[in-house]
Amino acid sequence: MTKAETLRALHREPEVLVLPNAWDCASARIFEELGFPAIATTSAGVSFSLGYPDGQHIPAKEMLAAVSRIARCVDVPVTADLEGGYGDIAETAAALIESGAVGLNLEDILGHGPESLASIDEQVSRIAAVRRTGDVVINARTDVLLMKIGDEATRFLRATERLKAYRDAGADCLFIPGIATEDLIARFVDALQFPINVLAVAGTPPVARLKALGVARVSVGSGMMRSAMGHTRRIAEALKKSGRFEEMIEGSVPFVEANALF
Repeated sequence: MTKAETLRALHREPEVLVLPNAWDCASARIFEELGFPAIATTSAGVSFSLGYPDGQHIPAKEMLAAVSRIARCVDVPVTADLEGGYGDIAETAAALIESGAVGLNLEDILGHGPESLASIDEQVSRIAAVRRTGDVVINARTDVLLMKIGDEATRFLRATERLKAYRDAGADCLFIPGIATEDLIARFVDALQFPINVLAVAGTPPVARLKALGVARVSVGSGMMRSAMGHTRRIAEALKKSGRFEEMIEGSVPFVEANALF
């Protein structure tokens, strides 16, 4: 199978597709070495590493260049978080294919704030444009829950309406950031009857429980990258306060092993 076909098939396996989110080649190679069958990128993590805040502030060319480097350094399929698509979605999808990645997350937030939420028809058209561009695994995301417009029941209805339309437009998986409780996850699984992607946050059930609930895919977003930032901060604080190097040395990847990843 092609890498796109392999990635698509992983959403239909009995086991949950667990995707770590890479922000550079080093993180991607570590994930591949550990045996993950595919790798996602994190838009926030890539943006932070290149000096931009999250939220579609990074230029498309810089994001796609980072995705290309990651895709070139691993053999497993790579799916990229391309936020709202950076303007011309057909052009962005073509550049994604050129980069060597075979999937993408596509948000329905096109700018900043609730007023930039695409209409259902607009987002359906954008998903269809990606589908026409080539064989890309589309993880269609809605941010309705994160925006917290209306009460919980209203948000659920608005989200399911959108996600069903995205499913029918050709999405391969439906991404719903903002769901963490078992009850809400189960409600979306039952309502959509389609592979869904859960974002791991505080309170998210473990993978075994997500499998029992019917979740097809779980990703960690910028979580690992921010954890690495926290570890770097702790090492730097210890160095500044004590002038000692134990915090840095303990648990680090030996130089020979790091070099051998590439």
